[in-house]
Amino acid sequence: MEPAASAAFDPVLANLAGLLPTLKETYTDIHLHPELSMQETRTAGLAAERLRSTGYEVTTGIGNTGVVGVLRNGAGPTVMIRADMDALPVKEATGLPYASAATATDRDGLSVPVMHACGHDMHVTWLLGTTALFAKARGSWRGTLMAVFQPAEETAAGARAMIDDGLFSRFPKPDAILGQHVMPSPAGVLQWRTGVVTSAGDSLQIRMFGRGAHGSMPQASIDPVVMAAATVLRLQGIVSREIAPSDAAVVTIGALQAGTKENVIPDEAILKLNVRTFDDGVRTRVLAAIRRIVDAEAAASGAPKSPEITPLDRYTAVQNDATATKRVVDAFRLHFPGDRVQETKPSSASEDFGSFGAEWHVPSVFWFVGGIDPVLYAKARAANRMGEIPTNHNPRFAPVINPTLQTGVEAMVVAAQAWLSS
Repeated sequence: MEPAASAAFDPVLANLAGLLPTLKETYTDIHLHPELSMQETRTAGLAAERLRSTGYEVTTGIGNTGVVGVLRNGAGPTVMIRADMDALPVKEATGLPYASAATATDRDGLSVPVMHACGHDMHVTWLLGTTALFAKARGSWRGTLMAVFQPAEETAAGARAMIDDGLFSRFPKPDAILGQHVMPSPAGVLQWRTGVVTSAGDSLQIRMFGRGAHGSMPQASIDPVVMAAATVLRLQGIVSREIAPSDAAVVTIGALQAGTKENVIPDEAILKLNVRTFDDGVRTRVLAAIRRIVDAEAAASGAPKSPEITPLDRYTAVQNDATATKRVVDAFRLHFPGDRVQETKPSSASEDFGSFGAEWHVPSVFWFVGGIDPVLYAKARAANRMGEIPTNHNPRFAPVINPTLQTGVEAMVVAAQAWLSS
């Protein structure tokens, strides 16, 4: 896909075509070298080096591995643009020539495969392209551009860590905060909405206690496996029977761990849950229902003590400011053909991007960029086989480089220009 026609009249985007080969190399390099949350030292080093080479003031080590680059270009607004850097403990199955074979030690001390299964390698590359283009065209804009390369989005720890490490006091307060995410929609398409964009997310670990015994003597046990299994089934009724059809929620039990041998009834079982909600009231009801059901099932089984519920991570819902979103979308529609700028529904995925705007009291805008080959996407839709399109976090998820790479850079430049253009 060629650059949009209006790019020829945009001094910032005028250098994009010549930069794309370098950005493609950068993307495949980052994809080949994924790093887990709070371990993004190589990626952060690459970002810092590129920023310095194009004239940015660079600060590293913010919130552990976060990087901030500031380019001051006269009086004018300040715009913060953000990308997340971390990868996932997933074994890649894309078959691409630049597929990851990396492994790393996770926070539990286990050796795990590592893959950019959520597209953060594309996000980093988009931001590097955007910062390079603005640096090359300083005569066409005024203000301050602040690029934030954030760690640990996947564990909901990165934005919090950067904020706690003084992001708000060490850098200029922006007039707008902008971010984007690659998604399993057609490449070249931008999707936006006002208000809630991504859901709140709560992850919990539930430890249920029983009494172990020989597998041949169940009468001597309080079986935590049966207790946990009954709990899993009962939890499925929260969304279908306790949440109004007009509301939305997701309750997923992603892990049930108990015992090590077929003829030993264990002492305890572990459940790991993930909850997604779009409304604070719904979130409160769902979490209360989980606690009620878990305690009741333990009591019904005669558990020797109450279950332990431990929060694992917490994402707040991402909210797009109405005025700032209109400004961005108007700019998109001037630059991109109309069918490539589409209003969408809220996503049940979760993000910690919203923490920056909500806690700094700055309007923020977050949008989605398609990454799936448009021909394959259209064929899957026509055949009613959309379930076969790999989603984020799937071992086969990998955005097509063209036109995803170009579209994301254009989108971020155009959005930032809505404030910085002179």
